This record gives sequence, structure tokens and C-alpha cells, in this order.
Amino acid sequence: MISQKERMERWRFQSPEEPGFHPVIVPDRAECTETRVYRLNLQRGETYELETKDLEMHPVLIQGHAIVSGPFDKELDMERFDACYAPGNETLFFRAIDDCIFYIAAAVDEGYGKPFFRKYDPTLPIGDIHQIHGEGAGRREVMFTLAPQDEASRLLCGLTWSGEGTWTSWPPHQHEKDLEEVYCYFDMPKPRFGFHVSYLDSGAVDEMVVHPVCSGTMVEVPAGYHPTVAAPGGVNAYLWVMGALRHSSRRYDLAIPDPAYDIKKGE
Repeated sequence: MISQKERMERWRFQSPEEPGFHPVIVPDRAECTETRVYRLNLQRGETYELETKDLEMHPVLIQGHAIVSGPFDKELDMERFDACYAPGNETLFFRAIDDCIFYIAAAVDEGYGKPFFRKYDPTLPIGDIHQIHGEGAGRREVMFTLAPQDEASRLLCGLTWSGEGTWTSWPPHQHEKDLEEVYCYFDMPKPRFGFHVSYLDSGAVDEMVVHPVCSGTMVEVPAGYHPTVAAPGGVNAYLWVMGALRHSSRRYDLAIPDPAYDIKKGE
């Protein structure tokens, strides 16, 4: 039987840079059972047909410029950080205008979702889509790509940017009874890096596993607490993908903070 540390050490994956469609976090190679993440790399001028089959899928364009069509009224211009969603039994067609990297979230489709397209707009006021979480060294900016109010079966997704050299997901939290999660890092080319921390029990400092992360790194969170921190002079940037264990727990308010870091308790 493997130890807790050995278990958590298996949660880090480096996604492929080679052209094509690549499964990264999928049930036959990862511990997550409900949450899937793929990476699609297209070179300029290439096309790709993505069949959702029995999954809901949520592609987010991390790099490049593309045209997407399928279950929409027309072809849509897809630029950096734009996202779309398709439920099961649909087909998305991509044409790369420039070299492109897509991170694609997926989960079992249960018939709740409807196709949609979302433009990335950093000028949105703070509200349902554009949010600021935390404060001080834990302050971060969040932009939902698939929000709780969007119709979907299991998935919730968004983009997060830390401050320079600061923490995200702080204080540490877990939501293992309701949601799995995957952190998919980008815009952190080597030698830039950050750390993704995993631990299973409250305050278990001696049992923590620290994963170095950079562009293309994906870390699954099937259980436990999972804060991250950027190296000095850098910013942690990632797409987070939450897969609910059931449709009823497709919610963003189920995180349980680690009581070991309860500031009020320590006063």
C-alpha cells in the first residue's frame, strides 16, 4: 500500500507540447474519476474536429487565435482566453489562425448544459464573472469561463492570476466530498516557476507534497488541501477545472477552509 506522500506525488502531470490532441487528466491514468482535462495543440492553418460524445466539453484558448464553429449560430472568432461549451453528442470545429494551445475541460454529460461562447473581457466590473478573492498575500484575480449560473452538468471553470510572488487558494481549503479539481498552469515559461502544495489532513505540514509548476503543468486535486504560491518576481496563472461528483454539488460555495489556519481562532 502506498503512503499518503506517494499518492500525492502522482498528482502532477506535464502536458505535451507536440501538435495534436492529448489526454492529460483522464480516469485511466489519474486519480480523478469525474474530471477530465485534455490539451489540443494546433499549428497555424490546421483544423480539428472535436466530438464530445458522452461528455460535456469546455475548451479555453490559452494561446493563439482560432475560428470555432459547431452548435452555434455562426463561426466565432476565438482569441486568447475566450472559451466555449458544448454538451454531449455535439461536434466543435476549430481552425487555427495562429499556433494555438487549448486546455479542454470535460466531465460526464447529464443533459443539463446548453452550448455557449464567452469572450474574455478583463474590463468587466467585479461581479458574477470577474471576481477578486482573498486579501493581502492571498489576493488573486478570478475570471469565470464556465460559471455557476451557466447551464452545465458537472463542470465549473475559471482563470486565476496571483499577485507577484503571492499565494492563491489561501487560506488552504478542500472540497473532496463534493468536487474534484485540476489546476492547469500557463504563462509561466521556464525559468519562471511556482509551487503547488498538496496535503490531506488539517495542518499536516510534515506530510505536504510540493509540486514545482510552470507552463503546461497540470496538478489534479482528487482530495485534500491545495494552496499555490508564485516565486518572487512571478505570477501563478492557471485554468482551474472543477468536476462535481454529482450535479447537485456543482456549486462554488462548498470549499472548507483548513481550521489550522483559522485566523480568528488563533487570536
